[in-house]
Amino acid sequence: MLGAWMIWKHRNECVLEGATPSMSSLLRTFEDEHHLWCLARARKLNSLSAGQGHGLGG
Repeated sequence: MLGAWMIWKHRNECVLEGATPSMSSLLRTFEDEHHLWCLARARKLNSLSAGQGHGLGG
């Protein structure tokens, strides 16, 4: 659900605000948002980053 939400928000930024599509920006924003959701104790999100250090891919 988080991934779909972040893609939707990025798409809206590109379409409505003229932002440049960027996968690296999307992934960075996803990692930041994922971290915040985990701090808020969102259920089952901690398992997404298990064994990957800090955040996704890092």
